[in-house]
Amino acid sequence: MKKSTLIFNIILSLAVVALFILHFTQKSPRNHVSGSTPSEASAALSEGLSVAWVNMDTLLNHYDMYFDMRKELENNSRNLEAQLNSKSKAFEQDAMDFQNKVQKGLVTRSEAQQLQTSLANREQELYKLRDDMQMQLAEEEQVKLRQIHYSITEYLKKYNADKGYHIILSSNFGGPLLYGHPALDITSEVIGGINQEYAANHKTDK
Repeated sequence: MKKSTLIFNIILSLAVVALFILHFTQKSPRNHVSGSTPSEASAALSEGLSVAWVNMDTLLNHYDMYFDMRKELENNSRNLEAQLNSKSKAFEQDAMDFQNKVQKGLVTRSEAQQLQTSLANREQELYKLRDDMQMQLAEEEQVKLRQIHYSITEYLKKYNADKGYHIILSSNFGGPLLYGHPALDITSEVIGGINQEYAANHKTDK
C-alpha cells in the first residue's frame, strides 16, 4: 500500500513539473522580445494588442518637411523684421528732424503741433504693425505645425495598412509615454518612409 502511494506521488510530481515546464515554454516569446520585430514584440508584450511607438522629437529632427517649413518661417520673420526696422528708422529720423526744427524755431507753434500729432499717430501705427506681424508669424507657425502633424498622421494611416497595429503611440520629452520597449520603436521606419513621400510630393509641387 505504501509502495503504491509512493509511486502515485512520484507520478503526480512529474506531472506537475511537466505542466510547469510546458507553461513557461509556451510563453517563452515574451522573454525574448528584444530580438523580435516590432509587430512580433507588440503581440508578445501586449498579448494580442499590437502596439508601436514613434519618438516625435527624433522624427521632427529628421523630417525634411519640418526643416523646410522652419526655414520658410525664418525667412518670413526676417522679411517682416526688415520692414518694421525700415519704418522704425524712418520714424526716428523724422522725429529727430522735428525736434531739430522746433529747437531752431524753424516751424510755427501750429505746425509743430500738427507734426507732433502726425508723429504720435505714426508711432501708434508702428506698435500696431509690430503686434500684427507677431500675430501673423504665430498664426503661420501654428498652421505649419498642424500641416506637419497632419502629414505624419496621414502617412501613419498608409504605413499601418500593411503593419496592422492597433495603436501607434507618440513619445516626446514631457509627453504621456514615459517608456516604450525598443523593439516596438518604429521611428526609423517612419522617418525613411515619410521623407520619401515628402520628397516625391515636393518634386511634384515644383
